[in-house]
Amino acid sequence: MSAAAVESREIVLGGQRVAYTLRRSVRKTLGLRIDARGLTVGVPLRVGLREVEAFIRSHGEWVIDKLRSRPAAEAQAAFDISDGAAIPLLGDAWHLRIASGNNRVLWHEGGPQRVVELALRSGGDARKLLLRGLQQRGLDLFKNRVEEFCLRLGRPVPAVSLSSARTRWGSCSSRSGIRLHWRLIHLPLGLIDYVVAHEVAHLVEMNHSPRFWSVVESLYPDHLAARKALRQAAPSLPNI
Repeated sequence: MSAAAVESREIVLGGQRVAYTLRRSVRKTLGLRIDARGLTVGVPLRVGLREVEAFIRSHGEWVIDKLRSRPAAEAQAAFDISDGAAIPLLGDAWHLRIASGNNRVLWHEGGPQRVVELALRSGGDARKLLLRGLQQRGLDLFKNRVEEFCLRLGRPVPAVSLSSARTRWGSCSSRSGIRLHWRLIHLPLGLIDYVVAHEVAHLVEMNHSPRFWSVVESLYPDHLAARKALRQAAPSLPNI
């Protein structure tokens, strides 16, 4: 059975833009679900977008009421940047070391503990320095992984940049290339590779059709399990 085709879209209901996830699968009816992630619309594979949007609008008042009545998400506390604090990087626990220096991030991998050293100038901002170090390490890794998957597809390597999007791990554009969320650096390499494979597959299919998912599967056969693991891991990532 083909994997469900998933697409992020927006619709205007009651004068406001509502983001929703459109999920096409081998089902017979249209359905709506609202949870902590927002609105999901499940439809049969061959239902057209016009019919989908008419269906959502026919339930527009219910959708707006349900979205407004959702309990507010509990704000995640900011990560405590202190000497000895543990931080996940590529799925492993690293430890922070706060030291004096010329505002550099040093990565120590050879000792009994993996250490991220924040060599701060007097009065320096440890949070900004850590963020800069994580983003640079992430970008270097992401470029390498995008290149690897492009080679597998025989496609030219696009520009790769970082994202801080609120709801997406990555995006792919024919104009700007591939953007990947810097927070992926906290996750195991296998989950990073799933997101990279997903975006690289868009170089072949700029949609979420069954053909797109077949490209993803050719690059990352265990993509269904990885997508589930990614959803489960996301809430536990540190808020830096």
